[in-house]
Amino acid sequence: MAGKHTYHRPEHHHNHCRCSCGGGRFITFLKILIAIIIVVGLAVLILWLIFRPNKVKFNVTDAKLTQFNLIGNQLHYNLALNVTVRNPNKRIGVYYDSIESSPIYKDQRLETQWLPPFYQGYKTTAVISCVFSGQQLLLLAGQGLTEFNAETVAGVYEMNVELNLRIRLKFGAVRIGKFKPKVNCEFKVPLSSDGNSVVGSVFESTGCDIDYW
Repeated sequence: MAGKHTYHRPEHHHNHCRCSCGGGRFITFLKILIAIIIVVGLAVLILWLIFRPNKVKFNVTDAKLTQFNLIGNQLHYNLALNVTVRNPNKRIGVYYDSIESSPIYKDQRLETQWLPPFYQGYKTTAVISCVFSGQQLLLLAGQGLTEFNAETVAGVYEMNVELNLRIRLKFGAVRIGKFKPKVNCEFKVPLSSDGNSVVGSVFESTGCDIDYW
């Protein structure tokens, strides 16, 4: 009787090689990625040290309310205001490509206007002028109605104006970015009659909050 033959499955060394090669490629890719991150980080740091960017500042410097009557659920209003924009940067200009402005009362938007775009140079101050006039459905109840009645008696109203912007920055000859900051200005404005404010009420300049992200 012939002896039995024993067969052994050959070892596949090339599979081990394939895994090792794949791991080597991943490590190389990881090193390149880390190097790119470091280079970009250094470039950003150098640019920041050169230009030292500071936030643009917004303030409501003047506001006049000549009509604010609630008839039924219709609010009749006439509001004019100036928002001062200060660019404190020495080497950064700002392109305001889009400016959407809206007055808000008791969390209700009265209207929306699109203002003309403009460019603001280094260390300059610009003024954004808005005039809002018309009538809008205003639904007030409970606390909101109580506050409106109290403000009517006092002759001073608490309002907001929102600016939704689309801007680009100018570094020397280079223009970068399409940023969309949101500006919120809360202020108190006295109701004027025949060009005169309520006795004892004077509008005070108010700073605005800016959300760049």
